[in-house]
Amino acid sequence: MGNAKLQSIHVHPVKAFRGLAPREADVEPWGLAGDRRWTLIDDGGKVVTQRRHPHVALAAAELLPGGGLRLSAPGRPALDVAVPEPVGTVTVEIFRDKVEGVLADAAAHAWCSAHLGESVRLVHMDDPATRRPVDPEFALPGETVSFADGYPLLVTTTASLDALNALIAQGDHAEEGPLPMNRFRPSVVVTGTEPWAEDGWSRLTIGDVPFRIAKSCGRCVVTTTDQVTAARGTEPLRTLGRHRRVDGKLVFGQNLVPLSRGTIRVGDPVEVLD
Repeated sequence: MGNAKLQSIHVHPVKAFRGLAPREADVEPWGLAGDRRWTLIDDGGKVVTQRRHPHVALAAAELLPGGGLRLSAPGRPALDVAVPEPVGTVTVEIFRDKVEGVLADAAAHAWCSAHLGESVRLVHMDDPATRRPVDPEFALPGETVSFADGYPLLVTTTASLDALNALIAQGDHAEEGPLPMNRFRPSVVVTGTEPWAEDGWSRLTIGDVPFRIAKSCGRCVVTTTDQVTAARGTEPLRTLGRHRRVDGKLVFGQNLVPLSRGTIRVGDPVEVLD
């Protein structure tokens, strides 16, 4: 795999919002710098994602110096949101985890609620070093994660997407393909591998930064959501169900945990250690 390279980097400042594609990113123990440090919650404290609200995908967040945000969405004026002072926390329910976070200001809640058409609040994770441990079944001691689904980073490969799209083209809903990589909302995309090579990885380096594979990534209905229009189809879940079912999960991509800090850059060599 001597020609494998980092093709792209993707940072999602607000969970479920549209992502950014920087040329480089700092790697922190809990994920890429600025990635998913913010999330929306409903009035019951549950995280709001594209699973229930596909049109969350139409909102975007740009990172500002100091960790703040500039929110934007079609038909709405942009809004700058500062990092809130950690004077108190609220409980965020994210799948099976309960995590403490800090509420943004009222203007941010109002902007996000207007976009979704229901009452939501915007929450910041003030201390990712302590707030949320990685699933202990797949974690090493002390590993933590932001508001990502479960792991600090997700790696996908262009070869596997090409292979998946070829399978979709042979199926009953070929008109839905080919699908772009943004359906899978990866952190890092690698090119120059064989299809599905990532299934056999356990440790790798991107540039000088080492990572370990925690587990393969089980996919959900978000992958059927067009990230530009928020329209929903049946692919890729239909095809993954036929060809990529592992332990009852429909898998595409691998969950990564950094083994040290560093900086990764588009074009960096990717080396599989084992």
